[in-house]
Amino acid sequence: MSLLKSRLAFVGIVSVALTGSMFATESSFAAKSKSKAPAVTWKNLASKDFNTSFSAMKALKPLAAKGKGSVAVILPDTVSSTRWTDFDAPYLGKALKDAGLKSSQIIIQNAQGSDSTFITDAQSDITAGAKVLLITPVDSATGDQVEKLATAAGVKVVDYDRLTLGGATTDKYYVSFDNVKVGQLEGSGLISCVAAWHVNNPQVIVNHGAATDNNATLFAQGYFDELTSKFTSGGWTDLEGPNGYLAGTWDPPTAETQFQQAFTAHPTANATLTANDATAAAIITYLQQQGVKPDTFPTTGQDASLPGLQNIISGYQCGTVYKPVFLEAQAATALAMYLRAGKTPPASLIAGGTTLDSVANVQIPSVLETPEWVTAATIEKTVVHDGFVPASQICAGAPPTGPTYAQDCATYKIK
Repeated sequence: MSLLKSRLAFVGIVSVALTGSMFATESSFAAKSKSKAPAVTWKNLASKDFNTSFSAMKALKPLAAKGKGSVAVILPDTVSSTRWTDFDAPYLGKALKDAGLKSSQIIIQNAQGSDSTFITDAQSDITAGAKVLLITPVDSATGDQVEKLATAAGVKVVDYDRLTLGGATTDKYYVSFDNVKVGQLEGSGLISCVAAWHVNNPQVIVNHGAATDNNATLFAQGYFDELTSKFTSGGWTDLEGPNGYLAGTWDPPTAETQFQQAFTAHPTANATLTANDATAAAIITYLQQQGVKPDTFPTTGQDASLPGLQNIISGYQCGTVYKPVFLEAQAATALAMYLRAGKTPPASLIAGGTTLDSVANVQIPSVLETPEWVTAATIEKTVVHDGFVPASQICAGAPPTGPTYAQDCATYKIK
């Protein structure tokens, strides 16, 4: 009997040992499988590799050694949106530096809304030895002139955020967000807000972006995708349509003047589709002066700017389209580094993406990042979590009337 017990005990020990060995082998296999995930290099870099830490940029350092000359960035203005100075310029500078360029090889300029300055900056950059230009012109005519100068000098171009229509059609790339999706988010955001704020019989004034900006055309395509059925059979009224739309603009004072004229002509207006936060802020200021109360007059925007976020938590703006510019900046930097080194960007980065140049009728290879609709309830887990705009800024100060922004932040758990 004791011999039998001993044998059973031995079998149990062996069984446990074998089982443990199997688990160990499986765990080891899982670890090996996980460890075999390919490291991010300049040969396999993909858009999914970009993040808030900019860690993927170090994979581009071998390209920095292969190329010569500088990378020049020319941004459009400081009026149409605060993003160009608050986000794009610093993010691009960080990405280019992290990718291995020296400070002397990085040029970041802002044309301050002047077409002539934009062209002069490009000429100076090319003369100074820039091998790649990242450009965001106010209009395609200016971009076309710059791209012709670049092509003649053998300088590569990346259209940054805005596509230059009719410009260079070879050896050019485009980096932006899905701009039709941006518009769709604004349109669906307005629809949701009208319902949440209990706006009956919506009487809508539509405020477009500048007609010279191809993005504004794409935004409009997107928000009319969402709103047309509301205007035709959903009980909504488009007060300025179909042939009386306001002239588009990215200039806040002009947007306010245009809206004021429309509001005077249509005093029943009780909602507005506004294309970005800067123009929305000007319109909201006017509405506040007219005594409009929070949560009564839905307004949209984009860019997740500080004024936009504060207008959201105080009940004057429904939401904003959050475009994580740090992703766009890294994508543009990656393309610039390949072009500077004379390398073709990998398929993993472009991933088959193209955007139609409707003037030249060609598809431009593109990296298009994904935008996101942000409301007061999601500010904390999006823009604050990403470090895009800190809570300390959002929660400082107060609107003309009502609770302080700190009180609003407490309401929405923004901290």
